[in-house]
Amino acid sequence: MQFGEVARRAAFNALDLMKGGHQNQVKAVNKREIMEGITPGYEERRIRSLMDYAIGHCDFYKEYAGARSLQDLPVMTKMAYNENRDRILSDEYKDKADSLYRLSTSGSTGAPFTVLCDGEKMIRVNMNFMSVMELNGFRLGMKRGEFRVWIEGKNKRSWWTLTKTNLVMIDISNMGDEALAGICETIRKKRIQVLVCYSSALTALVDYLERTEYDISAWDVEMIFAMGEALTDACYDKVKEIFGFNPVRSYGNNENGFMACQIGDDKEKYTCDLYNFYFEMLKLDSDEPAAEGELGRIVVTDYYNKAFPMLRYDTGDTGIYRKVVDEKGRIHGYFTEIYGRRGSLMYNTKGEPLSIHVFMNVLINLEGVVHQAKCIQWTKTGYELFLNADREKINEAEVVGLYRRYLGEDADITVTYVDEIPIEASGKRMVCENRCPDYVG
Repeated sequence: MQFGEVARRAAFNALDLMKGGHQNQVKAVNKREIMEGITPGYEERRIRSLMDYAIGHCDFYKEYAGARSLQDLPVMTKMAYNENRDRILSDEYKDKADSLYRLSTSGSTGAPFTVLCDGEKMIRVNMNFMSVMELNGFRLGMKRGEFRVWIEGKNKRSWWTLTKTNLVMIDISNMGDEALAGICETIRKKRIQVLVCYSSALTALVDYLERTEYDISAWDVEMIFAMGEALTDACYDKVKEIFGFNPVRSYGNNENGFMACQIGDDKEKYTCDLYNFYFEMLKLDSDEPAAEGELGRIVVTDYYNKAFPMLRYDTGDTGIYRKVVDEKGRIHGYFTEIYGRRGSLMYNTKGEPLSIHVFMNVLINLEGVVHQAKCIQWTKTGYELFLNADREKINEAEVVGLYRRYLGEDADITVTYVDEIPIEASGKRMVCENRCPDYVG
């Protein structure tokens, strides 16, 4: 246990206590409800309360005043939210939009999207993260190394935020051996205790450790938290072999927070957070409910964002969901499979692997101009960029330049404009795909 960890935990608890202990209270209830399940009454109250609020305060939902159930409302995609942003923003927050928190994502589906959220939702995002971490052994204040593509002015943290939260930004723009060697040195030098990684980045890291027989005996890492695309069993087992403990699988997104996670060593399922979210599984080709055990689209209703109510949000991910009522009548939800965000591994012109999140973060910079995008790698240096974009606003050279920054200055990039990015067999629109024979055979 490091001094910085203890000091930050004491400071957080003291400050929260001065403010009435709200954050710790939310976290305690969140953890309890994840483990013990929720009551049917809680689910019904939260859905009805959110529906009533949205109908009463959002122009978009006022036409659904007669809705008797959640299923009477439309299923919403990122594009639908973007097209109706001002009409969904609550009238209680229209004059406060500049002070709201912004949660930006493109998602692997390639549609850039920013959710505005109020302070209470932000508290729940943070405490939800702490809840799923602590249920797997995390201690508040531990030093975290977070693997992301960090972009100045978008998601890079200030010096004060990094200090306060004991966070180390680990950039995964490039996942070649030289970059991975630098990441390993950072983990050692900064005595990072927890690695928070996208599954694709974690896969690249453990492959590097195994291939180079890297000695991690001087590392302080006690926990590895895998997020984003589904972590393969092969990578899961490799982490356990190298580090001596299991990684923690999770499911969530930037716009809502963590929605499900592995509990303990049970890697067969993800336990859902039914305290914050309601889940529907819909068929791949329609908005009809999927049968239990059938692969379906994951559609989420977020109970706690009043500024920008998210009812029936189609995350773009697919999975298999199971809902269980225990002997006490409490409801539990489990994902037994999650197939979201498993994009093809792409390579730059030097043959170095790139995280799928490089392409997702490029799109964040193009919000409002590019509606959807997909990059296909055809050869070692040849790429085709499919854009569903506003042709009057787009600066093609600038867009190509953003991609070339990661693909390589010598990348041969062809731009093709389309009206829609086609859906994959999985039911998703992917942000990148590798079709180069040298890499995918």
